[in-house]
Amino acid sequence: MPHILVIEDDEITAREIVLELASHGITADRVHDGQQGFLRAQEPHFDAITLDLMLPSMDGLTLVKQLRERGITTPVLMISAMGDVDERVRGLRAGGDDYLTKPFAPDEMAARIEVLLRRHRQDHPAQTRLRVADLELDMISRTARRGSRELTLLPTEYRLLEFLMRYPGQVLTRAMIFESVWGLRFDPGTNLIDVHIARLRRKVDNDGEPSLIRTMRGSGYRLG
Repeated sequence: MPHILVIEDDEITAREIVLELASHGITADRVHDGQQGFLRAQEPHFDAITLDLMLPSMDGLTLVKQLRERGITTPVLMISAMGDVDERVRGLRAGGDDYLTKPFAPDEMAARIEVLLRRHRQDHPAQTRLRVADLELDMISRTARRGSRELTLLPTEYRLLEFLMRYPGQVLTRAMIFESVWGLRFDPGTNLIDVHIARLRRKVDNDGEPSLIRTMRGSGYRLG
């Protein structure tokens, strides 16, 4: 099921977007200001973003420019009450993938998101194998190997390893891991992630092998 980030400060518009996407089988998280949206947009599990241009704390143009500068390619549908040609061109040149003018028909908004999702999938075809150093994951047979050694993984360990391997070298926070692997809102009081990371590390990083799963103190975890 696609997962969309809605960055919109207007309660009525945000609710309209979330409800319309839900009617098309698309889940959505909503944030109400630019700074929070910028932080959430860097989480790797969002398939697309709807972005209002007029936001508190950070405007939409600045937000999308900074995302693209960081190499984040998540498709962005820009939404604004400013519909003249110059504004649309400015938004697209900043890094937006499409532009929708307020007021808009909710079904058109959903259709534009669906087009962006299809286009992104075509440009980024699904991988069947992931590889980091001598660690390899086969997503068809759902098996993992480190060098010549096959890893025996439980289902949750497999999902956790797959998530880490999709973003090698990137620090993944506990909240990002919890929401993507377990599909739940992160509970700061739980040690579930730490327990599973410890078990996975024992299987991936044998004695004598370079450590691939790294703990980033106060931040999260990184693979590679």
